[in-house]
Amino acid sequence: MRIIVTQDYALIAVRRPSLYRIAAFAGMLACAGMMTATDGWAQPTPLMGSPAAVPTAANSLFAPSAAPLMATDTTIQDIRVEGAQRLEPDTVMSYLSLVKGDAATPDKMDASLKALYATGLFADVALRMEGSTLVVKVEENPIINRVTFEGNSEVSKDDLEKEVQLKARLVYTLPRVQRDVQRILEVYRRSGRFGAVVEPKIVKLEQNRVDLVFEITEGKRTGVRAIKFVGNNHYGDDELRETINTRESAWWKVFSNTDYYDPDRLNYDKELLRKFYLNEGYVDFRISSAVAELTPDHDDFFLTFSVEEGPRYKFGKITINSEIKGLDSEKLRQHLTMHEGDWYDAARIDTTINKLTTALGDMQYAFVNIVPNPERHKDSLTVDLNFDIKQGERVYIGRIDVSGNERTLDKVIRREIQVAEGDPFSTTKIHRSEQRLKDLGFFETVKVTPVDGAQPDRANLKVEVKEKSTGEVAVGAGFSSTDGPLGDFSISEHNFMGKGQDVRLGATISGRTKQVDTSFTEPYFLNRDLSAGIDAFRIQTNNQDLSSYDTDSTGFTLRMGYPLSQELRQRLNYSFHNDSISNVPSDASLFILDQQGTSTTSSVGQELTYDTRDSKLDPTLGFVTHLNTDLAGAGGSRKWIKARLGGTQYYPLAEKWILSGTAEVGEIWGLNGPTKINERFFIGGDNLRGFQYAGIGPRDLTNQNNDALGGDRFSRGTVELTMPTPFPPDLGLKAHLFVDGGTLGQTTEHSVGGDVLAQDESLHLSSGVGITWASPFGPVRLDYAEPILYQTYDKLEHIHFSFGSKF
Repeated sequence: MRIIVTQDYALIAVRRPSLYRIAAFAGMLACAGMMTATDGWAQPTPLMGSPAAVPTAANSLFAPSAAPLMATDTTIQDIRVEGAQRLEPDTVMSYLSLVKGDAATPDKMDASLKALYATGLFADVALRMEGSTLVVKVEENPIINRVTFEGNSEVSKDDLEKEVQLKARLVYTLPRVQRDVQRILEVYRRSGRFGAVVEPKIVKLEQNRVDLVFEITEGKRTGVRAIKFVGNNHYGDDELRETINTRESAWWKVFSNTDYYDPDRLNYDKELLRKFYLNEGYVDFRISSAVAELTPDHDDFFLTFSVEEGPRYKFGKITINSEIKGLDSEKLRQHLTMHEGDWYDAARIDTTINKLTTALGDMQYAFVNIVPNPERHKDSLTVDLNFDIKQGERVYIGRIDVSGNERTLDKVIRREIQVAEGDPFSTTKIHRSEQRLKDLGFFETVKVTPVDGAQPDRANLKVEVKEKSTGEVAVGAGFSSTDGPLGDFSISEHNFMGKGQDVRLGATISGRTKQVDTSFTEPYFLNRDLSAGIDAFRIQTNNQDLSSYDTDSTGFTLRMGYPLSQELRQRLNYSFHNDSISNVPSDASLFILDQQGTSTTSSVGQELTYDTRDSKLDPTLGFVTHLNTDLAGAGGSRKWIKARLGGTQYYPLAEKWILSGTAEVGEIWGLNGPTKINERFFIGGDNLRGFQYAGIGPRDLTNQNNDALGGDRFSRGTVELTMPTPFPPDLGLKAHLFVDGGTLGQTTEHSVGGDVLAQDESLHLSSGVGITWASPFGPVRLDYAEPILYQTYDKLEHIHFSFGSKF
């Protein structure tokens, strides 16, 4: 007998067919060995037949039959099945290639044996002739009672159960176990644990049942010790490391998931390198190899990218060719983002295609196909480019189909879509609709896709959403230089009953402030793009350190808002609140002692906001400006007019280098006497770094506390440069350089007797540096500011720190 086995123990050939059963079993037994993630198969550990492989209950579950397979030319008069437990004898005989009356030839006996093994139902099969009776002795594969995992702490049981194919009540077979071991190892490989070891074991139970146990030794993540590049002459290793996704391992990368080796990520890194060089004009760039070498201690990998950069190309002649009848290609040239003589940039080509597609979509050509055809000239190092626009018809909107919204009402989604059935097709409006749906915050994913309609000039819109949880029970904690330690608690639902309504109940406690508030907002009041809401609040503030008084304010606000254009929105509000000034010590400023007591304020106001920012959360381009005006006197005891005007402009100097400028002015006019201290403006802290909150402006210098009195008008401005840090981007660190300036003055108070009232309205100026960290626990910002222009009685503050999180 000769058995030929491949490297992974797969059976290739058996010289003597009569011993096929033994060879097949040997191959299956070899396949049941223990596997590791780094070396494929390790030294095989028999799954069955070894007490070491089966804990406690299981010895050899199935052993090869010692009985030889005997084949003669005797005519079969009867067939007897032995050993069947779950299967009926007739079922076993149905798999045979022999029936009563056949001659028991070696070929037919061997074919029957192979057929029985091929069913996967049997662990062992033997065929023999007893006189004229064919005896079929089988040992059935057991039924799995349960599948369990041991040793898995980094990967959950639920995740592993999703991967394995063997389940309870299925037939146990060794090839299936082998495949499941491979699947489990693949799960650990994707998480960077190439040292993981999976050993399948069984525990034999009664009634031919088994428990299947996967014993897992997870090992630690296999990190990336070093990333090197070979052949890069124009760009350094550090710059190329920033281009790819994989990062070198370091002790401080506790929350990073890109500093371990993943072959799939390595392929992604290769694509990122190609994009980088193509965007820089290296059209001939290629990666000759990307090698991952395991360190001798098997703890990390060395990654080495071998590249061939080639020469740098420029754009040559750029043309637009259109097959659309009546379309003037020259009018589309305004959408080109490159010019002849510019360095070649593949990203610009993609941007141009998007702009051309949007422009043609707004002209109702919904399904045009724009193909860039580059022609490279190695002699002149230029690339001629032709944008070929394929034929398309004018299209109108057909049906709008919404799917995936199990809780959110259809009308909540449809009212955000900027086109209606029968409208001309517009790519811009469709993209805007998708963004509006994302901005709702109700959905994990949003996808608005045009698809072919029932007629050639119709396009249906397929709106697919995946909902996410919109309810929130939040507990917050933090610290700020202005308010000291703070905490807040809130319960909110942003999509109440699937109607898009917002309901909130919250409380905040800090070193200076105690606040309880509740609110309700209907974003589409009366089924129109008209938001309406109500707020109720009570706010207690301790100002003893600043101005020797406390305030207590209780009231409510009614509000509504509506768009005037895509970028311009107006909000109207009515507010009523009862305010008290109390706990004023006897040695406080006379100007504050005179204001003790209770007052009521009834005011109406409006806010106009014009916003062109590219992002409301992390803007890099555009500006936002606001105008607020309020009038108190429609009832209540207080009468005044207040106005504020401000704005911020963002301008990108380079990638991740953002210059921003902020300016704001405001003034309040008392209509029935001097304004009260709780109605005035205060500058410092968050809006003028380098100075404490209420650190500048009018101040009574008579008493020891030098009470701040606030001002009736103010102006302030900030110029700030935000830039990346030398640290890896996945740390979430940004650096800032800033200059702050501001003024505060003009109260209606006047010195009396020996009082010393300082009302200097000169410019206050500071400059400094700061750093922000997008930590896993919430945003953290630390600023150091040095006052440049200030008064001797101003209250300074060099370090300003804030931290907060919700969990």
